[in-house]
Amino acid sequence: MADAARARRLGERIQEIVAETLEMKIKDPRLGFITVTDARLSPDLMDATVFYTVYGSEEEALATAAALESAKGLVRSEIGKRTGIKFTPTVAFIRDALPTSVKQIDDLLEKAAQADRELHERAAGATFAGDADPYKQQDAH
Repeated sequence: MADAARARRLGERIQEIVAETLEMKIKDPRLGFITVTDARLSPDLMDATVFYTVYGSEEEALATAAALESAKGLVRSEIGKRTGIKFTPTVAFIRDALPTSVKQIDDLLEKAAQADRELHERAAGATFAGDADPYKQQDAH
């Protein structure tokens, strides 16, 4: 078991290395417009999970996933060269669900804003249900 802080720092370094490797060394035409969003290591530092997003259609995302799968060996060797750690972790690429979650949250926020606008429109012409001043006034004699 490695120190959690060390695993986090190494994960950040692996994220940088993977992003640079994909940009500079991978020439696969299937590789779309990709962003490496995170890299996490298992507690024993044996497995690295790299999260990514792809801009474009679902077909482009599938093609990018295939390109990443075929580039795993090169990416892993580059991680080994540039980190200098004793054992180079295996690499797994997982498409990040963040853009989907953001879209769902944006849709929910838009629905809430629309409901607020409708409520304000209805309240604009509303009148009190009882007297305008519900408190009884004492006559000062």
